[in-house]
Amino acid sequence: MDGGIEQRGKGKRSRPVRVADEIKQWVVERDLKPGDKLPNEAEMIALFAVSKGTVREALRILEAQGLIVTRTGPGGGSFVDKVSAERARSLLGNYFYFQELSLADIYQMRKALEPELSASLAGKLSADQLDELEALARHHDHPAATSEEEKQQHIASLAFHARLAEFAENRLLAFVISFMAHILTDMTVYRQLYDPPNVELWRRGRQHQLELVGALRAGQAQSARRIMASHMAVAEELMATQEAKLARRFISD
Repeated sequence: MDGGIEQRGKGKRSRPVRVADEIKQWVVERDLKPGDKLPNEAEMIALFAVSKGTVREALRILEAQGLIVTRTGPGGGSFVDKVSAERARSLLGNYFYFQELSLADIYQMRKALEPELSASLAGKLSADQLDELEALARHHDHPAATSEEEKQQHIASLAFHARLAEFAENRLLAFVISFMAHILTDMTVYRQLYDPPNVELWRRGRQHQLELVGALRAGQAQSARRIMASHMAVAEELMATQEAKLARRFISD
């Protein structure tokens, strides 16, 4: 019964989409790397037993997904390409754009993952990496005087978390946390969660980030975990308060 459901689900997909999936599987099975060339058009027609139009459309799908790149001229053709983290975040962001994510959804994930990330990095970062994080934390050394300045402070604060994630050895953990920082940045901007300026959010956020850098320098994993957990709890509370103030302002308007 499950197999029948699966087959019916597959049947709804167009032939070029199915062939695009077959090409991806073919690439994986042969352990092709970025820069490796795919078979030419005639070879693909024979390999997948489909028409020229289907092959071309399947390749366009893969190129749109960032999985291959097509070059013209001598030595041209279709080549395996490396999907950048920025491209992956963009595609995933498009999916979540219509999912009505809430601050609570994002902070549920952040509270679970970021304290563990912080603990895992204690005593493992270079002096240059630590200096970079500290510079990000100290970038805004005074409370915002305007909404625009507050917006820039929010963006800088989240950049600290995205950069911290990039230092993780676990690439999946790094990507998920970095993605959450980017999507929260977008949410902050389009929901105008930076208006009016929130001095307490700036003060406590900056304090937590500087304390975290200190714990990372000292190799204190438990302290790093505790500081980040506190940072996430405070940030969620203050951001939720900011969102509520904004909602009340719109109602009164």
